[in-house]
Amino acid sequence: MHHMTLAEIARGLADKKFSSEELTRTLLARIAQLDPQINSFISLTEDLALAQAKAADARRANGESGALLGAPIAHKDLFCTQGIRTSCGSKMLDNFKAPYDATVVSKLAAAGTVTLGKTNMDEFAMGSANESSWYGAVKNPWNLEHVPGGSSGGSAAAVAARLLPAATATDTGGSIRQPAAFTNLTGLKPTYGRVSRWGMIAYASSLDQGGPLARTAEDCALLLQGMAGFDPNDSTSIDEPVPDYSASLNGSLQGLRIGVPKEYFSAGLDPRIADLIHTSIKELEKLGAVIKEISLPNMQHAIPAYYVIAPAEASSNLSRFDGVRFGYRCENPKDLEDLYTRSRGEGFGSEVQRRIMVGAYALSAGYYDAYYLKAQKIRRLVKNDFMNAFNEVDVILGPTTPNPAWKLGAKNSDPVAAYLEDVYTITANLAGLPGLSMPAGFVDGLPVGVQLLAPYFQEGRLLNVAHQYQLHTDWHTRTPTGF
Repeated sequence: MHHMTLAEIARGLADKKFSSEELTRTLLARIAQLDPQINSFISLTEDLALAQAKAADARRANGESGALLGAPIAHKDLFCTQGIRTSCGSKMLDNFKAPYDATVVSKLAAAGTVTLGKTNMDEFAMGSANESSWYGAVKNPWNLEHVPGGSSGGSAAAVAARLLPAATATDTGGSIRQPAAFTNLTGLKPTYGRVSRWGMIAYASSLDQGGPLARTAEDCALLLQGMAGFDPNDSTSIDEPVPDYSASLNGSLQGLRIGVPKEYFSAGLDPRIADLIHTSIKELEKLGAVIKEISLPNMQHAIPAYYVIAPAEASSNLSRFDGVRFGYRCENPKDLEDLYTRSRGEGFGSEVQRRIMVGAYALSAGYYDAYYLKAQKIRRLVKNDFMNAFNEVDVILGPTTPNPAWKLGAKNSDPVAAYLEDVYTITANLAGLPGLSMPAGFVDGLPVGVQLLAPYFQEGRLLNVAHQYQLHTDWHTRTPTGF
């Protein structure tokens, strides 16, 4: 049962080939057996999962149906879950149990999903390797000596290892798409505002967006259907109708205009990945797509702009974790200043501290105009580049990452080298666009992803292209050895 996709599980449950409880017990046993190898979970919720599975079976017995009714998933551990630890991968929140469910959690629960647990992540979603978690690094099921990507590495590794069919994740600068590429999954970052951020503990509020991680575009469509929608509790949520994403999967790609930015194929891209991207382009041409070279001239400025804006917002968002109201508090503080200083110094890891300091500096008097304001102006130029490009093409295609997954610890002493791995993904967050990564092959036995970007609220178009590609390729069906 563990090899089934979400869509196959939905059909199996509808045909009464197995029950949700049987499936849940099978996957919980598999997690207990295999997760110690990859460390993809922070918390397991066996009792909740079995209760939800039994409730889903009862709903089906009473005539209810639904693609997600009885489907097992897990949540990245920054989505608040009532009465269950929500840690953000940090010592700071190790003892925090949220008093409410995030909107994403409540919407999926209402659809009948079964929550198996909370997945490991880079601390406060800050990282590209899932090595900054206070609960230990996550390992890539394709090679246990390599990283799974971050910050949603726990969700990605769990799905890739067939511990569950799909999981929620978040993307601030590529944290859904990059782990998807590194673990041979399909991952979708929706348009900013498409999925509610209420109850999703913030890293950078203008960039964060929740989305699905699964093995296929078809599964991502099912999970996004349950996650998306307007939420009055979230001031950044957009009141835009949610289409039937599954209904658009089978549309023809005949005449679809795909833009390929010339800036993507620079010296920083591994030539073996470039070859796989060109192979993917040829496959889409066979399906009727028309390929056109385009330009995104301000792409070179995206990384420096992002690494000013994101830390600035992080320094503001994380100021609430001060050892007073909730979260970690140091032992025996001498006075209030000592309480603040030691609680934050002991509760936050080095990467989080680094970004808070960078952000506080960028926002400080005398530097705001020189750094933060200038970065926001670059952000607008990046958005304008995309708007101009989408006047000529329907979708933009390129690599998800410049290199395959690196070895654990390889970039720990050089954080800038890790930041540069986000070069292809962060532009979508700066512009608020939807982006998808899908499997496109392997380099030295490690998965490689191809990225698709589309205009605002065109997630259905991305899913359609990915689904058609997956009907004619088998990269997404490959399973890591031992799992």
